[in-house]
Amino acid sequence: MDLALTGRTALVTGASRGIGAAVADVLAEAGCALRLVARHEPALHRYAHRLAADHGVEATPYPTDLRDPTAVAALAEAVGAVDILVNNAGDIPGGTLADLDDLAWRRAFELKVFGTIGLTRHAYARMKAAGGGVIVNVIGASAERYDAAFIAGSTGNAALVAFTRTLGGVSPADGIRVAGVSPAPVDTERIVTLTRAMAGTHLGDPDRYRELFDRFPFGRPASTREIADAVAFLASDRSAYTSGTVLTVDGGLTARAAV
Repeated sequence: MDLALTGRTALVTGASRGIGAAVADVLAEAGCALRLVARHEPALHRYAHRLAADHGVEATPYPTDLRDPTAVAALAEAVGAVDILVNNAGDIPGGTLADLDDLAWRRAFELKVFGTIGLTRHAYARMKAAGGGVIVNVIGASAERYDAAFIAGSTGNAALVAFTRTLGGVSPADGIRVAGVSPAPVDTERIVTLTRAMAGTHLGDPDRYRELFDRFPFGRPASTREIADAVAFLASDRSAYTSGTVLTVDGGLTARAAV
């Protein structure tokens, strides 16, 4: 399916690896010029160079710590107006209420929650002035499928679901669509770390983490490409009537838990 994204400009956060890197790859493949954001500067520059070489598109790296509101404002000013914003950055740790201290909670929310909200505020204003745009938030299925061993993730992701739905309900009046994708565990380095920690809680042995994958409806986590394709579709005009919606891409895991 031609997503008709050629010539558009997309800003992707958390773009040096995992889901963010996959989203950038799919959007570059579709012909988007890219503005790539991540904290890990060497990896970000390497990936931007590869995307430009592989797809013949402009790919500009912007090393930024989205926990810092001043840095977020500077980023928005440097990048200028974009057609698409993909908020993907976030590294909320696993752990129970007893495991996480105040600093862990605050650092997690500063990036995943307030980083998303802050960058959206800046980008939204520019999109409105330009006549339109699309914002896609990569959230997490833990917003619906609560787990006490990932309590900060469930709480932060639930906040972003509410943010996405609330803003997306009024944004069409400004010519802007706001939607979200909530993946279940995805095959990245981060999910190995988180799942091992949760295995220690559920199974009593973190080295048995792969047994948790047996509980997934497809017997595996999602691939980054499967999530990135969903993001690209929502960002495209093929999804022009979608706003205020969060698409859960979890292979049926949340539905199974409800049963």
